[in-house]
Amino acid sequence: MRPIRSSLIFIAFSISALGTAQPQTLNDGFAAMEQGDFFTAFSALRQLERAGDPQATRMLNEIFLSPGSQPTAVAMPERSAPVQPANTNVRAPVHFAPERSLRPQARLQTVALAVPPRSSTEPIRHDLPRPLGDASFRALDEQLAEIGHLLFFDPILSGNKDISCAVCHHPRLASGDGVSLGLGTGASGLGQDRRPDGERAASRRIPRNAPPLWNLGAHDIRTLFHDGRVEGDPDDPSARLTPHGPLDYMELHSLLAVQALFPVLSHEEMAGRPGENPVADAVHEHRLHGDDGAWAILAKRVDAIPAYRAALAAWRGQDRPVQMEDIANAIAAFIEAEFRADQTPFDQYLREVAAISSQAGEGMRLFYGKANCASCHSGTLLSDQNFHAMGQPPIGPGKEKVDDGYTRDIGRAAVTLDEADNFAFRTPMLRNVMQSGPWGHAGAFSDIRAFLRHHLDPVAGLVTYEPQAILPALETENDDYAAAQNAKLLAYISRAAARSMAQRPLVVLQDDEIDLLVAFLEALTDPIALEGKRGIPAAVPSGLPIER
Repeated sequence: MRPIRSSLIFIAFSISALGTAQPQTLNDGFAAMEQGDFFTAFSALRQLERAGDPQATRMLNEIFLSPGSQPTAVAMPERSAPVQPANTNVRAPVHFAPERSLRPQARLQTVALAVPPRSSTEPIRHDLPRPLGDASFRALDEQLAEIGHLLFFDPILSGNKDISCAVCHHPRLASGDGVSLGLGTGASGLGQDRRPDGERAASRRIPRNAPPLWNLGAHDIRTLFHDGRVEGDPDDPSARLTPHGPLDYMELHSLLAVQALFPVLSHEEMAGRPGENPVADAVHEHRLHGDDGAWAILAKRVDAIPAYRAALAAWRGQDRPVQMEDIANAIAAFIEAEFRADQTPFDQYLREVAAISSQAGEGMRLFYGKANCASCHSGTLLSDQNFHAMGQPPIGPGKEKVDDGYTRDIGRAAVTLDEADNFAFRTPMLRNVMQSGPWGHAGAFSDIRAFLRHHLDPVAGLVTYEPQAILPALETENDDYAAAQNAKLLAYISRAAARSMAQRPLVVLQDDEIDLLVAFLEALTDPIALEGKRGIPAAVPSGLPIER
């Protein structure tokens, strides 16, 4: 590869040679390239490409987008990229990941890399996605979202009236709960400070990590929960598949509204234990539907609160008893409105309106290239929404106890009953991922670098895993790491991971490359979304206390 300076001169000369159809763009590009400004030159070529110039397309691929050797130090010029008002409806053309960060950052910074020689095999390259924008999401229903805001924070929806949706998906904790495995009903406090409390104190952890809620209102969402047990029917776009059969008798606006029906049925999360309340008893007796079912019991509770009934009547323009579908639709509308994250530096980069740092750019090159992350974290949502066995260490109570006495969580296979899906879990989406740890379906990793190294070779990672889960205090006879020390269970998980990894090349990354990947993950942070829009309500119509 030519030295950086001579490359810039070549690019500037080439841009000037493209013609004079857009002289201002070309002049700007020429002047910028003399200062080493990749952003303006790149934008000039993109404008000419959109105008139909085939030479511009060829030069974009040759100069900016084609694979090539990487210098061991990249000095970025002291000049920030011009920032234009974001137009979230504009979709940037799909292109290959650049071989280096194409745009300068605000200040001079040198990135030292230890780059191994490129192999003789064809390099891995994945297309960059389109940015998230208004067209990616359903239209918001602000009136319904305001009702959902109150219901989301109201413990009225739990069997013992002691926990709300917000406890496990709190705005202060990046729409999660900040721990590996949380405590649901029968506890008080938030995150690591949550403790068993009262006569009905929790005695068991929730068996899976609380997933973040970012961008669940996107049109492209087709599976929800770690095991995908709520999903769209591939044979019927209007139908949804759930653990309890079709819900055609409910008018549910979205897949997210369907998902909102299920945490209230979990004994550990919100319902409580049999004998503690009518909701828990109904769930235990498998009474979910009908006038005496768990959902109807909760709907009657909400209907008995005048403020909720009046608000929902005003929204629908008709006064009738509150139904569980109204509650689910309202909560989904709030989640869609509150937890939308599409103003990350990466999305701004894809819109071509702002630069990302040189480290993030190099991390992006790895993510869409050598590291092969995009084989699963693909598309606009950075998830293929499929299920992969990635050898996550089993911690906590698991979802089921088998004859040998140990607990386990077989993931997707429990939904499909297909052994090929053993220990496979849904690929998570990645906006605000650095704020939503611990990571993994059981939150086994609190160190993101350890998580990434494990992901590269999960079979080896299972052997070397060091306990690092973040767990609220709980007096129990069960060892949270007992399953992770069970040789028989680990052999099953390892076998599933080996089958999964056999379908992709083994990737080896150096520590500095892991650091660059982390820098790219940081570029997936949306600080505006994290700050929140509505905040925590001062009070809820039930009058029950709110965890703040």
